[in-house]
Amino acid sequence: MRKMIKIATRPAASSKDNLTGRSKWWGAPDLPESVPYPFVEIDTEAESYPEPLTFICQIRLKDIAAFDTEGMLPHSGMLYFFAAIDYFLGEDSPLDLPSHGYSGELIRVIYSEQEDDLQPYSLTWEDSGESVFRDAEEIVFDSVADGSYSVFSHGLLGNANDEVEEWYPNMIPLLRVEEEDRWGLRFFDCGTLYFLISPDDLSRRRFDKVMTELFFY
Repeated sequence: MRKMIKIATRPAASSKDNLTGRSKWWGAPDLPESVPYPFVEIDTEAESYPEPLTFICQIRLKDIAAFDTEGMLPHSGMLYFFAAIDYFLGEDSPLDLPSHGYSGELIRVIYSEQEDDLQPYSLTWEDSGESVFRDAEEIVFDSVADGSYSVFSHGLLGNANDEVEEWYPNMIPLLRVEEEDRWGLRFFDCGTLYFLISPDDLSRRRFDKVMTELFFY
């Protein structure tokens, strides 16, 4: 069993604490100027437009260095996770994340060596001018000795549940996202979203090779 790095989230302590440059869940990603925000081009008979992927979280990798005793992840820089999960947040979306296998442009995992002088990306609704991003939440990390699916929490690394392990032997759950009632996040009746990567791709930092598995009962 691989050790999982448990992720707990909590609202920012105050409105002045915007968590810029730190590990956070939701909010606006603090992307380097050289890294574009991931969009998917939508083409319909009526119009064409870019649809942004939902920003899930960013991990300041020095925050997890003490927990990643096997050195599976980089211990500097930032790791960003995006996916087309608006539907599972109860929102309308033209994007449909597949339940199994390669998700193509519907997910993005971005690694950047830059971790300083970052600023939140600005993206607003055209009609209201308000930010499209949810309120950012602080991330607290902890190590879980048993990295199995019996630990129902968001996390990095560890192991998936038995069925996912059987379907994707040797694949590593780079990130697991659990349902959360207070966010209105539900994966069908009951489920977990896994970002999966092979050991070889992880060692080569090929985060463009990540795939997803949306497991549900």
